[in-house]
Amino acid sequence: MAAAESDKREQTPVIQENVNLRPYNTLSIEAVADLFTEVRHKDELEILFRNGFFQKHDPFILGGGSNILFRDNPARAILKNSIGGIETVYEDDSAIQICAGAGVVWHDLVKYAVQSGLGGIENLALIPGTTGAAPIQNIGAYGVELEQVFSSLEYFDTERGKFVTLSHNDCRFGYRDSIFKHELKNKAVVTSVTLQLTKNNHRLNTEYYALREWLKEKGITNPGIPDLFEAVVDIRRSKLPDPEDIGNAGSFFKNPVLDQNTFERLQKEYPDVPSFETDDGRVKVPAGWLIEQCGWKGKKVGNAGTYRNQALVIVNFGSATGEEIFELSKKIQESVKQKFGIGLMPEVTIVD
Repeated sequence: MAAAESDKREQTPVIQENVNLRPYNTLSIEAVADLFTEVRHKDELEILFRNGFFQKHDPFILGGGSNILFRDNPARAILKNSIGGIETVYEDDSAIQICAGAGVVWHDLVKYAVQSGLGGIENLALIPGTTGAAPIQNIGAYGVELEQVFSSLEYFDTERGKFVTLSHNDCRFGYRDSIFKHELKNKAVVTSVTLQLTKNNHRLNTEYYALREWLKEKGITNPGIPDLFEAVVDIRRSKLPDPEDIGNAGSFFKNPVLDQNTFERLQKEYPDVPSFETDDGRVKVPAGWLIEQCGWKGKKVGNAGTYRNQALVIVNFGSATGEEIFELSKKIQESVKQKFGIGLMPEVTIVD
């Protein structure tokens, strides 16, 4: 077994030509990569580096393809990160650190934690994508963000050919933001992520309105980790489409964060605007609400449109091109800007 694994690690990754990327993105966009390769073990990154793959082709790193819009055929090579594995790296009476390969499906990691009685990421259930993308995006949902349980990560430096470990502070997390969108953009391949979870005395976050209502409806007054997990999965499935049924990338835009003066002006004109205060005293307004007020919810434009249950989700009705999706997103941004004076920023990564 060990020998077979060793041989596998030394095998040079196959580089394919003219690969259709539709199976690799949840928006189901037809796009063709001139060059495509997939790594399943981090040692293969060193092999690619020695063979000059990064220097010659500057590949775009692809995880689960759930937060990606291929606007056209990508100009760069594609490297699919499928590094797997979950292991415990530290444990005491109250806490545990688990390390997951970057290619592990994020929801599978959440299920693993919940089934093991580990707390901290149950609110992040059913977020599409891979574990390696989670810190890049600093994913978050229902009152919890990844950085709250993040311990460290390892990445492969594609310029120097070395593995580097980053701590929480090194990652410079922000709202759907991290160092990987700035200084390390196009320079790093995340190989593993280590999270610190609780074994007991869990701090469950039930502050989000939808969670409280779900628990109330079920008559659950003292929820546990499995209850929150079930609540999040149930709520998300009721609001968001399954990419297996209809192509989508989840939330297409970030929720705008406004200063108090801007929010008060907005609230004066629209008293029913929903909002959430942030730790720094600003106010977050749901982008879905803004888009819905502009009449976009459930609207179809050509082969693209917005989901009938959530205006924040742009969907592919079967044969939309990347450019169609992109143009629709621009129209939505323009209408929100014109009506509210608020600029929406894409949450998805747009690949030209």
